[in-house]
Amino acid sequence: MMSKWKYKGELFTDCQDYYGFVYSIQNKTNGKTYIGRKYFTSAGYKQVKGKRKKIRKSSGWENYWGSNEKLKEDVKLLGKENFKRTILHLCKSRSECQYWETAEIFLCHALVRESFYNQWVSCRINAKNVNSLQL
Repeated sequence: MMSKWKYKGELFTDCQDYYGFVYSIQNKTNGKTYIGRKYFTSAGYKQVKGKRKKIRKSSGWENYWGSNEKLKEDVKLLGKENFKRTILHLCKSRSECQYWETAEIFLCHALVRESFYNQWVSCRINAKNVNSLQL
């Protein structure tokens, strides 16, 4: 059975009021964890009356398994049922997602611990874009 996204212990399905989320994916066989972020939509285009119109479309977040190659390899090898996907933060903006992902990676020391899949972190955040965070 496929592992579904959980938020606060409950199955998560309604992303309507959010831009994206920060998550962890844990390998149940060895405890190794990945921390990342995913946006609920991505940019796309569609033809409207012969013109290209920019739209937002689903990012496929429901079936997302991270960007780390070793993690994706382990998911394929061990099966999705051996991984737990947890939403750590629901975010209202792109900057908020970047802030919380970076904070979680640093708080867990994920880049220097072998118990994490994370290998790098990248963010560029302006304080004015995250001044409304609920801490």
